[in-house]
Amino acid sequence: MKKLLILAGMALSLSAMAQSVDQNDLNKIREGFVKDNYTKAMENALSSNSIKNIAWNRENEGTTDHYFTYRVDVSGITNQNKSGRCWLFTSLNVFRPVAMNHFNVSSFEFSQIYLYFWDLFEKSNLFLNNILNTSDRGFDDEKVSWYFKYPVDDGGQWINFVNLAEKYGMVPKEAMEETYSSNNTSWLTKLLNRKLREQALELRDMKNDGKNNKQIHDRKVEMLGDVYRMLVLNLGEPPVNFEYRFKDKEGTVSENKEYTPQSFMKEVLGDIKLSDYVMLMNDPSRDYWKHYEIENYRNVEEGENWHYVNLPNEVIKQFCIESIKNNEAMYASCDVGKQLRRDFGVLDVDNYDFEAVYDIPFGMTKKQRIQSHDSGSSHGMALIAVEVDKNENPVKWQFENSWGANSGENGYLTFTDKWFDEYMFRIVVNKKFISQKVLDIYKQKSEMLPPWDPMF
Repeated sequence: MKKLLILAGMALSLSAMAQSVDQNDLNKIREGFVKDNYTKAMENALSSNSIKNIAWNRENEGTTDHYFTYRVDVSGITNQNKSGRCWLFTSLNVFRPVAMNHFNVSSFEFSQIYLYFWDLFEKSNLFLNNILNTSDRGFDDEKVSWYFKYPVDDGGQWINFVNLAEKYGMVPKEAMEETYSSNNTSWLTKLLNRKLREQALELRDMKNDGKNNKQIHDRKVEMLGDVYRMLVLNLGEPPVNFEYRFKDKEGTVSENKEYTPQSFMKEVLGDIKLSDYVMLMNDPSRDYWKHYEIENYRNVEEGENWHYVNLPNEVIKQFCIESIKNNEAMYASCDVGKQLRRDFGVLDVDNYDFEAVYDIPFGMTKKQRIQSHDSGSSHGMALIAVEVDKNENPVKWQFENSWGANSGENGYLTFTDKWFDEYMFRIVVNKKFISQKVLDIYKQKSEMLPPWDPMF
């Protein structure tokens, strides 16, 4: 009897929480809405104009310039066009100054499409493997549903780049140029996903019908042949070897030299090891000073999952400043759409005053925005500059973007230190600029997180 009373009480409590809006509620809401002169004027303004134009804080105009105390020696802006390859552009852009210095040239660009080809190919293989590994589960299983929902896409982050570069190397843009499909990726990924889902269903049936491992493997290789064909027809075939020559700053044209993608990367990077770079995260929804890993979040089967050390911003900033002082750009990712004045190339928490427009508060913290899916990393860019005060404390920073030279301040975005605190999420820094305390945490066993976590 006592149990029944408890259950009844719970039902009543749930019922009270899930009430519909009745007429009395509507009457109260209407009575509370006062249409004064300000409200009338704002209704006219918002119904006829862009919300951002109305919310623009004109007092903030001209308060942020694009001059910096310390800036990495970079030149030239790349353009990802209508694709989600910012992470790949950013990763390669980190090493553009290295290549320019190596060849003594005034401009240089790595081929983004080369690694993009292999990213989609490797993700296809990983997807089919994931389907085989979960073939004994139903379609309503959380992992199975997740895999079928997102077979492959343009997205990625630093570890994905490392996995690809260490397996396939890097090539100059001249060795594999962009195509229409690489600049406009939606239809390629849409059709590739359709084919992969079809292939996955067949492999599930083969596994559940008792086909042996060799039969399944041979059929999967045939399927990957179809994937390869689709990629070649849209992106071209990646070079196995190529010749490269260049004109240096003095106007001297070099001799043609033959490379493989692996030998080219080895020559350009020299002593630089991709394994020496550490991802740092600022995620206040989780404990700081811990090593985290995202389950199965990678693109290459034998590659590393995405993993990072979660730290307070004030710690991360000090490592960033040291890297910039030493002329080394960094991979960074942020919530770029928040408080962006694109035509000015400025990101500032005071750019838009939405509270003044609606006369209602917007009060979530960074932690709350993450937990409620209101904010998260949406774009990767190279972090290249910092302005500091007389005490060497950061005032503002700058990104090298990949939206073309006509976007922002000649392709660059400047952001205030307050904006860094609110909307910066990930930075990748060479370990030589990182404290031993953080490096020791990075070596510890990571705590595993699911790929559908709000932060990812």
